[in-house]
Amino acid sequence: MAGGKEIRTKIKSVQNTRKITKAMEMVAASKMRKAQDRMRAARPYSEKIRQLAANLSQANNTEFRHPFLEKRADAKRVGLIVVTTDKGLCGGLNTNVLRMALNQMRQWERDGVSDIRVTCVGNKGLGFMQRMGAKVVSNVVHLGDTPHLEKLIGPMKVMIDAFEKNEVDAVYVAYTKFVNTMKQEPRFEQLLPLTGERLGTPDSNWDYLYEPDAKVVIEDLLVRYVEALIYQAVAENMASEQSARMVAMKSATDNAGNVIKELQLVYNKARQAAITKEISEIVGGAAAV
Repeated sequence: MAGGKEIRTKIKSVQNTRKITKAMEMVAASKMRKAQDRMRAARPYSEKIRQLAANLSQANNTEFRHPFLEKRADAKRVGLIVVTTDKGLCGGLNTNVLRMALNQMRQWERDGVSDIRVTCVGNKGLGFMQRMGAKVVSNVVHLGDTPHLEKLIGPMKVMIDAFEKNEVDAVYVAYTKFVNTMKQEPRFEQLLPLTGERLGTPDSNWDYLYEPDAKVVIEDLLVRYVEALIYQAVAENMASEQSARMVAMKSATDNAGNVIKELQLVYNKARQAAITKEISEIVGGAAAV
């Protein structure tokens, strides 16, 4: 059995760890509320512009057909935007979305896709894709606790420009959708081209009158749609990150408390054994005299 001093050192070490995990849990809880507010505030705009894009994709008599709406029959070159966190200690959040992205990339390879380009949002995804030897064409890291669209536009434009130049036939995004504090789901969605199947087919056919002209309005609308979808994915991922980190740190704090109790029990047993041994030696010595 370990000595009393060694056990006390272990107890002190676990107590210090518990203080750290408890502090991280409280910080994550505070950030989680703000992240959820931002995510929920962005959802109405995202859903409305998604609805407009769905109507536009099903319009019968359009004056201008944007390249984003042109469905390509056989996609042999694809782009993938992977949204992860910059930091760890958030449970299986990054593992789940990266496993899903990796499985999809392997499926594409089996289907004969010749070129897979990856854009990484978040340091964890970037490191993983580089280790896997993926073709990373752009990335953005160190976003902080608040998503900033101006930081996202540059790396995302690399993938969007590749689609417009016919260098890739489809663009997908993988991220973690916030469901509630205890549940976050990895999602894989098609970003480009915008199709009725992807957006949800409207109940009836829609036609619009454009002012000043169809090209200007549709180009601006669809660019805003892509930006909104990417921003929403990052906002959802950040809310999921703080929720997962809060839960993970609470679990770590609880586990540290259990370890401390077990070590204290071991320490008490060792202390009692030492006292019993000393008493036995004293009694034995007295009997010998």
